[in-house]
Amino acid sequence: MSLPHGLGAFDLTGRTAVVTGAGRGIGRGIAAALAAAGADIIGVSANIGSSDVGDIVTSLGRTYTPLRVEFSDRAGVQEAAAQLAALAPEILVNNAGTIERAPAIEHRLDSWDRVLEVNLSSQFVLTQAIAGPMIERGYGKVIFTASLLSFQGGINVPGYAAAKSAIAGLTKALANEWAPLGVNVNAIAPGYIATDNTSALRDDPVRSAAILDRIPAGRWGRPADLGGAAVFLASSASDYVSGTILPVDGGWLGR
Repeated sequence: MSLPHGLGAFDLTGRTAVVTGAGRGIGRGIAAALAAAGADIIGVSANIGSSDVGDIVTSLGRTYTPLRVEFSDRAGVQEAAAQLAALAPEILVNNAGTIERAPAIEHRLDSWDRVLEVNLSSQFVLTQAIAGPMIERGYGKVIFTASLLSFQGGINVPGYAAAKSAIAGLTKALANEWAPLGVNVNAIAPGYIATDNTSALRDDPVRSAAILDRIPAGRWGRPADLGGAAVFLASSASDYVSGTILPVDGGWLGR
């Protein structure tokens, strides 16, 4: 009988994690959590130069490397993907994202294209490249940021809902191919987290009250609330977890 791993299974010392969208919000919180668990961080973001995430990571005794990428620029993402693949990181957190709010009948096609490029296509490009060295090594952890809208339709965010539903499907598709090769692919589905992306909802007293009324935890989530799930999925503690969409939502989906 195999014995439990214990807390050592969550130790990320000696591993390197690429975290996209690391400059703020959920990505910043995940980068900090992975660094606290021992990982060195490569922070990738369009606004990485104005973020304090590097100071947070180095204050935890880990190394930090910033990389600026505009995720709506396919050529730029491909160039970054090649650079990152050459570094052969053990962990990839695909968290970069954007949102455009408008009723479906008014939703501009350029907004639709940008949301799908940033939230879906760029993530496939990065993962396809970075997973190559993982597969050769026989070990790696890929984590996508899904959403409650991977399960639900949302309101006035058709492009975002479509992209996040596709992320759930992509997570499962890649997990089916790569689990036998030692690469775990999973996703975290954040609930309503207090970030820039949800500021419009939090500023709307009617929507904010309706959202809070449904959350059993009784509060908006914080980026730090995603840290434990990220460390688990990035570590050896999750070696037998594959193709899972893990909600961190204060109980929203169970309501």
